[in-house]
Amino acid sequence: MPIDSKALLSEQDDIIFVVEADEVVRSALHFILDDRNETHSFANLDKAFAKAADRAPNIVVLGIGFVENNGERALAEIAMRLPGTKILIVANSVNNPIARASLRWGAHDVLGKPISFDSVRGKVDAVLDRHELSPTMLGVLPQ
Repeated sequence: MPIDSKALLSEQDDIIFVVEADEVVRSALHFILDDRNETHSFANLDKAFAKAADRAPNIVVLGIGFVENNGERALAEIAMRLPGTKILIVANSVNNPIARASLRWGAHDVLGKPISFDSVRGKVDAVLDRHELSPTMLGVLPQ
């Protein structure tokens, strides 16, 4: 019998907001993150801020376009309206000058494309400071 992972989510689960104008990238990020988190996707920040009235996210995965269009103001607004929320920028490259500047402006990390299950989950886990042992490592550690 299949298990519905959504039924297992609780108040303790991390909430992730994916804010990306590109529908394909937004959908891919949502799909990658949704099985292990409470994930909500938005095409703009206004809808994300409205949803945050219910329960603020632990992390905002933000498309670089929002920073390119609004610069430091976009990140400052997130920090002001969602205090304590981490920000992960999704860019074509981690070396993108605007992505690098976003780290000075308050973003916590940059995820470069192409995205994959491992790269997205790894970055999100690192930003959220999740430390999980792999099954392989469990066999190496003393009991």
